[in-house]
Amino acid sequence: MRLKGVRRSRNVVDRRGRRGGTTAGIGGLSLIVVLAIGYFAGIDVTPFLQGAGGPQQQQERPLTADEQQAGAFAAQVLATTEDVWGDIFVQEFGRPYDAPQLVLFSEVTQSGCGGASGASGPFYCPADQRAYLDTAFFAYMAERLGAEGDFAAAYVIAHEVAHHVQQELGILSRANQARASMSQADSNRVSVMIELQADCLSGVWAAHIQGLLEPGDLEEALTTAERIGDDYLQARAGRQPNPHSFTHGTSAQRAGWFRRGFESADPGQCDTFAAERL
Repeated sequence: MRLKGVRRSRNVVDRRGRRGGTTAGIGGLSLIVVLAIGYFAGIDVTPFLQGAGGPQQQQERPLTADEQQAGAFAAQVLATTEDVWGDIFVQEFGRPYDAPQLVLFSEVTQSGCGGASGASGPFYCPADQRAYLDTAFFAYMAERLGAEGDFAAAYVIAHEVAHHVQQELGILSRANQARASMSQADSNRVSVMIELQADCLSGVWAAHIQGLLEPGDLEEALTTAERIGDDYLQARAGRQPNPHSFTHGTSAQRAGWFRRGFESADPGQCDTFAAERL
């Protein structure tokens, strides 16, 4: 991904040098691995985390060179999402786009949706309209999932921003409100629709920054989409894939909807809620 000369967004809140405590027995990348497996595979990892934390002490530390590089990268990618969705909102929806903040953190953090220890790596919180990212998740993707490359990481950021786009358009709040009165199976199906639409919107973003793409970037994003499919991750965790428990969609669905957004460059093609087939 060609980011030389691309501005850095000012909507980044970096908490990585300020950790609110330690987690005995589980720390650093190991914690991210536990959280990621739980989030993507639908496994409750709370028992692994409860009682693990020691006394909460504010810790200050300098950022490593890798962390500084990851922070700069995230700020530039976020800036591209601001430019793309800023234009699309005016042209397609006739109103300005209110960009989200991206919070960078290490290990655990607090959000408007509660503690991040119940989710993995990146997530979007509708309550405070912020996206959250532990940049160590990039290493987990590359080392454990084989989802390597800068555009793989950029896709992850774009996907969380896409949830904010859904929130801005009222889609996310309506869907989550409907889920509250549904059975677990039906709620999971709506969750899949939400996630696949975010994948599609990520593809739309990618289509609008094609001038920044390098050979192989599209393949990196598609590989990442496949490696974070529910069926792939459940099988990788030694479980029989259970479609009724899927919350993000299969590998084929995730890659397919990203490609649909990329090839159409049109957010109107991302209505997973009206699709006859996901």
